[in-house]
Amino acid sequence: MDEDTVMRTLLFDFYGELLTPKQREYFDLHYNDDLSLFEIAEQNGTSRQAVWDIIRRAESALRDIEKRTGLVRRETARRAAAAKIRSELAELAPQSGCEAQLRRIIAELEAIDG
Repeated sequence: MDEDTVMRTLLFDFYGELLTPKQREYFDLHYNDDLSLFEIAEQNGTSRQAVWDIIRRAESALRDIEKRTGLVRRETARRAAAAKIRSELAELAPQSGCEAQLRRIIAELEAIDG
């Protein structure tokens, strides 16, 4: 999965409910269900251009919301930091003599990280 695809998915997961129902539906069908513009247009009795315009506006809205809130950026950074901490604790566990305590901390981090 390329970076743009991952970002679109995250944006939709975080902010998809803020889109209009039609934007949400077309965006989801195109990017998550992998339907072509033609297939979406045919299902909805509209043109490919109209579908593309709606999807483009939806993505623009999602990116604008992210620019204003930064929630996806912060969540991505938080997950990366938690993964790094887990990894470092796992490396320390065998050599520290506190293996059980470090494993408990790692488990707590994983519970928080979901």
